[in-house]
Amino acid sequence: MRTQQRSSDDDERAMADLAEVYDWNRVWGPPETGLDAIRALVSRVSDATGWRPWAPGNIDPDRYTWGLVTRRETVMLVLPDAVLPESPRSGWSAYDIEAGEVELAEEGLDDHWPGQLALARKHWGDPIFVGPGNDPRIPDEWRDRRRHLAVWLRPGAELHLYATQPEAGKANVSVGFGYSVYASEVA
Repeated sequence: MRTQQRSSDDDERAMADLAEVYDWNRVWGPPETGLDAIRALVSRVSDATGWRPWAPGNIDPDRYTWGLVTRRETVMLVLPDAVLPESPRSGWSAYDIEAGEVELAEEGLDDHWPGQLALARKHWGDPIFVGPGNDPRIPDEWRDRRRHLAVWLRPGAELHLYATQPEAGKANVSVGFGYSVYASEVA
């Protein structure tokens, strides 16, 4: 297994960018594809956030996502119901994990989780949930896919900070930390 520890600068910028969006209801839209749908998505998100399209060019008629760039130069992949920062390249991660090294990877995630959580709290405040990825309160589609999970609520959205869960007994390409924003009717 190989590990890397990178600066948290990318995460600092992306988390600050996400913190500046107060009402995510204005971001979300229908899951449509094509030129008009992408243009509507870009217009809607730009109006709600001030982010700008990352690149002009030809739009794939089957595409329903687009990248936008924040004022801090963070690229955000925007879907009709989610925002995925392209920036989680910072902090601790492990890769080229052999089957017998999964426990070491889990220990690395456990050791570095408090720092990631502290960074997110700095920008987003206290989460409404912090716990293991196998907690029965976590919806089935997320349960056991995350080693750690923290959730914040904002109008129209849930912000998730997580550590990926390596698969036991088999080689894993990589593990690390990530964060995303999801449309939520609860928030």
